[in-house]
Amino acid sequence: MYTPFGAPIDLSDLPSFDRTKVSARRSAFLGRVSTKDNQDPSLSIPRQVSHASARLDDGEEFVAHYWDVESGMLPPELRGLGTQEMYDGLAVSVQRDGGLQDLLACAEVLGITHVLAESSDRVARAMLTSLTVEHDLEAKGIEVVYADEPVGGTESGRLRTRRYSQVDAEIYRAVLMEKSMGGQIQHAVQGWNHGYAPYPYIREVDETAPRKTSRFGMERPKQKLVPHPDSRRFDAARELCRLRREEHLKAADIITILEADPERYPIEDRWTQNRVSGLIENPKLTGYQVYNRRAKRTGRPGLSPLNPMSEWVWSPRPVHDAVISVEEWKTAQEVTAAMRAGAANDGPLLRIRTAARRLGLPVTLVSTGATHKVYRIGDRQVVLPIPVPNGVAQQVIDDMERQR
Repeated sequence: MYTPFGAPIDLSDLPSFDRTKVSARRSAFLGRVSTKDNQDPSLSIPRQVSHASARLDDGEEFVAHYWDVESGMLPPELRGLGTQEMYDGLAVSVQRDGGLQDLLACAEVLGITHVLAESSDRVARAMLTSLTVEHDLEAKGIEVVYADEPVGGTESGRLRTRRYSQVDAEIYRAVLMEKSMGGQIQHAVQGWNHGYAPYPYIREVDETAPRKTSRFGMERPKQKLVPHPDSRRFDAARELCRLRREEHLKAADIITILEADPERYPIEDRWTQNRVSGLIENPKLTGYQVYNRRAKRTGRPGLSPLNPMSEWVWSPRPVHDAVISVEEWKTAQEVTAAMRAGAANDGPLLRIRTAARRLGLPVTLVSTGATHKVYRIGDRQVVLPIPVPNGVAQQVIDDMERQR
């Protein structure tokens, strides 16, 4: 730090007059190309290196290059997970010594003193992530430098510029998310499919839909769901849904029935509980297009949590052939909820209500006692203990079906 308040005599010849450099400066490059912006890594990464190089000392070169081709919305622990084969196929002229995770793990061991990036948003779009990276590196004595920051001036001015830049990146991230979500909602509302095709369907390019072309000329055609060429798949999906809805069978029991007749219920490889449960839960079997079922931006890859149904986006009308009706799908979800309740008090009662609804019988609570409740089911009164044992529930359901 420069100060105008120096000593009254010249002390520059003393050994401790200037700060001694303990080690030579060793700078590493940090960059990122967003998958969401359709950037070309072979152009963007060399450009970032060129801009960051302006902050190198005379005659200095980068000792390592760390860069990722990933969304800046990812937290550090999910960055840099792409395979080396993927990066080799990008034909980027800049060598890659790893990604952000590798830099954080190896910087201190390699004696890196400075990390240079084109701008803070090349570290991350989320301000918390970029701050975390800066904090982790600075705690190890490694200075983070952004090429778009002014040289000289006060530390407070530099910090103000940096934080403003990070706020801008955070706001850009929020705007990008809002626009992306709005576009995806319209994509579903207009009937086009997201993700894989459920078992009874295949994806087919909608030739009547407008084509979206990226700035690199790659087309992104819109796809819709159409029935699978093997019509047995529709029958198989319809049957496994019926087995859950009407017979209250668990996934393992449904698999046993499906595997007993492979000609009638064809499947690649084999039936699994995830496949059966996923089909029963999939609202696309109703003919409607449904989006935002899972929170794919949170949770671990492959384990995205389900969003509440109130946040799902449904097309206003059916847009492809239906396997089951919406009412049948809803009943299947009620049965599944009752089965998951297991020994919970309302589980067996929910089974009775579901069966009564299927048979067109209203269920009304008549009176409540300390140990039992009286219900009117159709034109009959039934006394049920509290809680309702599974055996009693099944007997009531059997009686209702026999009388119908």
